[in-house]
Amino acid sequence: MTPGLRKFALTAHVASSVGTLGAVAGFLALAVAGLNSADSQVARAAYLAMELIALYVIVPLVFASLVTGLVQSLGTNWGLFRHYWVVTKLFLNVLVTTVLLLQLELIGYLADVSAETMLSNADLRGLRMSPVIHAAGGLLVLLVPVVLSLYKPRGLTRYGWRKQHEGSMAPRP
Repeated sequence: MTPGLRKFALTAHVASSVGTLGAVAGFLALAVAGLNSADSQVARAAYLAMELIALYVIVPLVFASLVTGLVQSLGTNWGLFRHYWVVTKLFLNVLVTTVLLLQLELIGYLADVSAETMLSNADLRGLRMSPVIHAAGGLLVLLVPVVLSLYKPRGLTRYGWRKQHEGSMAPRP
């Protein structure tokens, strides 16, 4: 990639990744408010807003982070499978995306129930706890790629080691 394109791709990746962190933090705040609020109107509003944030903010940002991360890894010397930290970031991004997509049905269900009825603190307590747990866990998991990106721990994969040594074994002109 040209330096300008690389910087643009990096900016898009960082923005979508940081945006995901912020959106999940906001989602978590709404999930906690929906679970603990004594005011049924607040709980209803929280679950309706959670569905909108999940569908129209978190899902697009997670996919943008995945795509821009792939572009970054394939378009730079880091590569996709050369370093363990890059592979770990890819795995975590796919994991977060999968869990999010699996949780969308529950989030939609809670929003539908909230739109139709008034929720009391006891209603669907077990189901209402799931978004809190998943959002808190997701937030912690999303912090790991941030740390990996900043520290870039050493460690080549077997593929990366082989590629590095193939380059050093090439005849010199």
